[in-house]
Amino acid sequence: MGEGWAEIAALLKQHKLLAMTSMKTQIMALDNPMEVIAAAGPLNYSSSVLNDSMLSAMIEHVSSTAGHSNGSIKTTRVEGTLPTPQSRPEQLVAQTPTDLARTVAPIEEPKPLDIKFRNNLPDWNQSDFSTHASDVSSDITVHFDITGNSVTEGKMTDITACFNDRLKSIRKLIVQNSNLPRKHQEIARLLAETNRYQGHENKAAAIGLVNEPRYTKNGHLIWGLEDETGEMTCLLTKRKGEDRDRAHEAILEAGLMPDDVLGVSGTFSQTGDLFYVDDLHFPLESRHQKVSAEQGVSVAFLSDIHVGSKTFLEAQWHKMVRWFHSDPLAKTIKYLILSGDCVDGVGIYPGQDKELAIPDLFAQYTEFARLLELLPDWVECVMLPGNHDAVRPAEPQPTFEKDIQQDYNTTTFVGNPCDFSLHDVRLLSYHGKSIDDFVAGLRTVTYADPVEAMREMLRRRHLAPQWGGKTPLSPEPEDGLVIREVPDIFVTGHVHGHECVDFRGTTLVCSSTWQDQTSYQRMLGFQPKPCMLTIINLKSHKSISIPFA
Repeated sequence: MGEGWAEIAALLKQHKLLAMTSMKTQIMALDNPMEVIAAAGPLNYSSSVLNDSMLSAMIEHVSSTAGHSNGSIKTTRVEGTLPTPQSRPEQLVAQTPTDLARTVAPIEEPKPLDIKFRNNLPDWNQSDFSTHASDVSSDITVHFDITGNSVTEGKMTDITACFNDRLKSIRKLIVQNSNLPRKHQEIARLLAETNRYQGHENKAAAIGLVNEPRYTKNGHLIWGLEDETGEMTCLLTKRKGEDRDRAHEAILEAGLMPDDVLGVSGTFSQTGDLFYVDDLHFPLESRHQKVSAEQGVSVAFLSDIHVGSKTFLEAQWHKMVRWFHSDPLAKTIKYLILSGDCVDGVGIYPGQDKELAIPDLFAQYTEFARLLELLPDWVECVMLPGNHDAVRPAEPQPTFEKDIQQDYNTTTFVGNPCDFSLHDVRLLSYHGKSIDDFVAGLRTVTYADPVEAMREMLRRRHLAPQWGGKTPLSPEPEDGLVIREVPDIFVTGHVHGHECVDFRGTTLVCSSTWQDQTSYQRMLGFQPKPCMLTIINLKSHKSISIPFA
């Protein structure tokens, strides 16, 4: 007998058999333990605890197959043990255990399961993913990152400066990209001359911040519009018959977000206290022209890994690592974008300590660094924080402290959000905490379809417009959440969904999580979409999603 227990245990695991300590002694006493364990297949023994009668039947199966004279079994007839082939009775009586307790799940170091790849991996054309990542040098250019540039003190003057910058920046984009019927004017001037803008032929235009949007009992949408000079009350009516307008109906169906910046055109009521909106004007251009890289390398996207949680899917991570080392498509991936919540954190919500496999925050980051080290050398990571990470909660968030970064190699650390380019292809990466506000504020946005929130962010050219909502904001003199340049690729995470679609020339990626369903999600009836690696080629802009669940 040359086999050790490690090899025997691996074969038992393959047949989904659990051997207790008493059985281990009997198995190790066999001359041919591997042959005996292999007999579990023909006998259909699986997913159970191995007992004396099962082992006896397996030995008998091997003996009947190979012949009784091969001398393959060296056990002797002892009370309470298995009989020898020469003295085997016709029927075996199971030994009555003296210890009625049994170990169903022995405590040992967790080992990654050997999960096989599925056969239905998506097809891809080599011409769309043409360049090996190892043949191309890194090319990362950061355009905006709040790290080291946060100067706010949180005073009222800072809040005023932030909203003034937002209004000024987005007003310029509305004038540039939308079709205002006439030049916009200050709200104070319009209120002083309301009689000039009454009737269908005398339209006025204004641009401002949305204040307290709400619905009337008849389904009309009413809100205040405010700029630096004053505020007026706007009304978007629900039209019927031939006056119906699809664009109006879409806005009425969705609603408006507090603190949106938008333009309106229309006329005043006879009393001058109400502005009837004919058209709304948003800052997003009708179509964005993508930039393509000269090299055909690819970028992959993940988010919400949640290392340290008991629901972190480690086995699937190791499956992905093997794929990175063996699949031809993986050799084209030069960059891996990690959009926040790479660890589960500590003290994020009440009772979190009961759901942590790694209760120490720094140990969580160290473990994640170890997992990233398993990836091939040609992959460079770009890592930003989320609401579970050890940074300030107010957005925009600076990147991680140096004592966290020191465990990582070939990783670029940036803030949240971050506007950057890879080989001249513009990317906007944002963790996505404000999706919570969009779900609460807009009736067409749900957690089941988080990409709709991303569309609304682009329409408004702002990542988190609502002040005082679910997303804490840092009032910087220059609003760091304004989308000043339309990206070629826009990526978020946070909601544990997955999708990759095009919207007006921009590729929207909702990055997949690497965490199984949590107790909170189970209570809400929400089913995440874990372990999906989204890959986009920077030259062809072809995308593909690889499942590892």
